[in-house]
Amino acid sequence: MSLRVTPGMMHMQLSRNLNRNLTQMNDLQAQLTTGRKINKPSDDPVGMTYSLRYRAELSANSQYQKNADSAQSWLSFNDTVLGQAGDVMKRIKELTVQGANGTMPQDALDNINNELSQLKNQLIDITNSKLNGKYVFNGQNFDKMPYDQNAAGFDAKQVVTDTGDVSYAVGVGVTIPVNISGNEIFGNGNPTPEVDNVFTVIDNIISNFAAGNHTGASAQIANLESRTSKILNARSEVGAKVNRVELMQNRLSDLEINLTDMQSKTEDADFDKLLVDSKINENIYQASLSVGAKVITPTLVDFLR
Repeated sequence: MSLRVTPGMMHMQLSRNLNRNLTQMNDLQAQLTTGRKINKPSDDPVGMTYSLRYRAELSANSQYQKNADSAQSWLSFNDTVLGQAGDVMKRIKELTVQGANGTMPQDALDNINNELSQLKNQLIDITNSKLNGKYVFNGQNFDKMPYDQNAAGFDAKQVVTDTGDVSYAVGVGVTIPVNISGNEIFGNGNPTPEVDNVFTVIDNIISNFAAGNHTGASAQIANLESRTSKILNARSEVGAKVNRVELMQNRLSDLEINLTDMQSKTEDADFDKLLVDSKINENIYQASLSVGAKVITPTLVDFLR
């Protein structure tokens, strides 16, 4: 039994075909306009899953890069202030050696003491160094001045700084501590100051020079050298951390390139192919309109003429 094809059926089939072609043209135009082949989840459900994953990883990677930049800034600042502290220590040793040779009169020793007092104040200024409003030598209490000269009963050699780590996350499960405790650099305070606590040593040198005791001042040179060595070691550790952060920055940069490339392969449209497909689809649509016009135009009146 043959199926009777009516004009209504032809109209319906033609409409469906035209709508399908229009939908395809609309999708192609959307891809050309946005430059992406996935504009909604239904375009590629699996691809959308990967796309969201790449976006999340890129966002996290961007934050890790910012953290690495901040860590590098903190470490570079530490290196700078430790270098300044080393220069002050060098000058203190020069003055101590100069005054301890036993040939200087008391007036000259008093002048040396005046400069030593200024150098001590310079070291206190260094201990209170701030980066972006944070005191770099007071651990996690970076909002509090570690060596506050305005505090009641202030004595630099008695100060105890916070030892908590300030760390930056620079990768999945990777954190790098960037701070150094002030006591680690300049010597422990309470309960008993270290013999090479820089402020203890300076006070001892000043008191010996004030009393004209060249031998007592000379005995402090070993403590100066010990503290200077610790400052240099701390600066070396900072340098090693800077190198590691730079390696992490390179790694994060490479990861960003890889993730961006994979995201592009998943989301970005092939413009050359889109232009060809768009032209083909346009020709198909025009052909459908032309054929439809010829099929639908004839009516019963046309055959009665």
